[in-house]
Amino acid sequence: MQISTSLLFDRASAQMSTLQNDLAKSQAQISTQKQVLAPSDAPDQAAVITRLKSLIGKQESYAKTLDTVQARLDNEGVTLSSAGDILIRLKELTIQVNNATNGSTSRTVIATEMKGLRDQLLSLANATDSTGNYVFSGTKVHTPPFVANDGTGEVAYQGDQTEIKVSVGEHRTVSTNRPGTRAFVSVVRTESDGTTTGAEFFRAVDDLIAGVQSADKAAMQRGLGEMDDLHQGIVLAQASSGTDMKVVEQQSAALDETKLTLASALSGVEDLDMAKAITAMQKQMLSLEAAQSSFAKISQMSLFAYLK
Repeated sequence: MQISTSLLFDRASAQMSTLQNDLAKSQAQISTQKQVLAPSDAPDQAAVITRLKSLIGKQESYAKTLDTVQARLDNEGVTLSSAGDILIRLKELTIQVNNATNGSTSRTVIATEMKGLRDQLLSLANATDSTGNYVFSGTKVHTPPFVANDGTGEVAYQGDQTEIKVSVGEHRTVSTNRPGTRAFVSVVRTESDGTTTGAEFFRAVDDLIAGVQSADKAAMQRGLGEMDDLHQGIVLAQASSGTDMKVVEQQSAALDETKLTLASALSGVEDLDMAKAITAMQKQMLSLEAAQSSFAKISQMSLFAYLK
């Protein structure tokens, strides 16, 4: 079999081209520190990388949602705590009036403070979160939950009773709100004739203030019991909010562990072993240099050069 000069050139050229491509790929891998530069390099491995990145992205999305929920629950907890403190102060002022001989001026001063506290309660009940949404309106987040009638001053609830639940993990949801009537609760009132009626939160507060203004001992005594009931409603709402916060904390910890596991798996199939890659590149460089040197010598060989 005769081997032509062109065949030698073609083979040497093809060999050097392959070596150059391998070297270029190794240099690109080292530059990016990634094993797979394009899906065509390793389709199965690229598919695994894509799936793991998708899962990590989903966990990060859940984490952002949890951050939003946590901020909202923090806001809710602070609001409820402040409301509870105000109810305690209202009770203290009522006891002060009820247990002492107070003139009309003293009662007026105390009633004025109580009205201010009542207005603070209304402001707290209409609290908004960082996005401007009302905390206690249910799903009507753009509607103030408690609105006072311009004519009578009576406060009515404008929100709904629906809790908003969001997904914070695979098959895991958490509530992001508490309808106002589940925090600022109504009370059951027993009338003098033995019948029972319901009195909404702010109606009970307003009736207590009116009793203080008029020195109505019976109204004040009834109001003291109702303040306990209102405060109990706030406390139960705080407990529910605290339970949701615990779920958020636990889910955040679970997401962190999941993300760590996925990141480790992704690193195993995507990240480059730098020491191994550099060693391989050095071998490729030596092979290319040897091939180039060999090609240079072969290209100088001819029959006439041999006859000389």
